[in-house]
Amino acid sequence: MPYIIETWDKDDHAQVRQRHRPAHLVFLEQNHKLLLACGAKLKDDGSDAGGGLYVIDVQTRAEAEGFIAADPFFQAGLFAQVTITPWRKAYVDGRCFL
Repeated sequence: MPYIIETWDKDDHAQVRQRHRPAHLVFLEQNHKLLLACGAKLKDDGSDAGGGLYVIDVQTRAEAEGFIAADPFFQAGLFAQVTITPWRKAYVDGRCFL
């Protein structure tokens, strides 16, 4: 079952995000087979909104929790809040999964 993981950065932690971004990108590449989608949240002007969204394809909440716990951003203490929500895949890239 896919899960949506949404994160919110701690205030005044932009430098933590930038410092750990290279390791975070390596982590994403190492786990690309689990990723249905992911990316940083942006403000309307395109600047960083301080958080991200992951849609991952794992079987259990425990696997989703393990995934985000292994992210270098999480390990660096970047996140103020993380939510994990089961998701029913209906359409992805114009393809119906119902």
